[in-house]
Amino acid sequence: MKENLASVSTLNMAFTECMKPTDFFTGKKDIKRKNWRNRIGFLLKANSSQSMLHPMKTRSYRPSVDDVNQWAQSLDKLLSHKYGKAAFRIFLSSEFCEENIEFWAACEDFKKLSSHKHLVSKAKHIYEEFIQSEASKEINLDFHTKNAILQSLNEPTATTFQAAQKKVYSLMENNSYPRFIHSDLYKELCAVARGESKHIKS
Repeated sequence: MKENLASVSTLNMAFTECMKPTDFFTGKKDIKRKNWRNRIGFLLKANSSQSMLHPMKTRSYRPSVDDVNQWAQSLDKLLSHKYGKAAFRIFLSSEFCEENIEFWAACEDFKKLSSHKHLVSKAKHIYEEFIQSEASKEINLDFHTKNAILQSLNEPTATTFQAAQKKVYSLMENNSYPRFIHSDLYKELCAVARGESKHIKS
């Protein structure tokens, strides 16, 4: 039982923590592929652990064929699915640009806040982590957009990061998302959903 609980815990950790650039080596495609295979493996293997823990609630953690097909329809559908978003984040890690989806997710959380105190605190945190020059996860934004955010930090609103979030979303939609849909990672998930994968066993 403890081992099963540990498996589910490991799954949660795998999809809430990003792979760091130090986990990859430039030009080593096989190493990058191994890393995403290992992380996707947590998603696919958790199904059996969950079933053993709750035999009367055999909800699968593995994406279905319908799920992975919907991910190819639009970025919005991909990001609206818990494991679609997790898979996309893993893919972005392998391309060293996971800061884009992290910023997008931070903005989604920010818009849900209602307390002014929390808005101010969260706005400053997002600015320091993603917006300011040489931030640890600096995203690619123009000066005008950055400056507009800086000027509103003391009195932020739910729309403070709206322009920046739209730019980052557009960047992912037009660049990273098409590559994800044509990636080995996505093809592997499709194969697993159909029960055809020879590489990752669920």
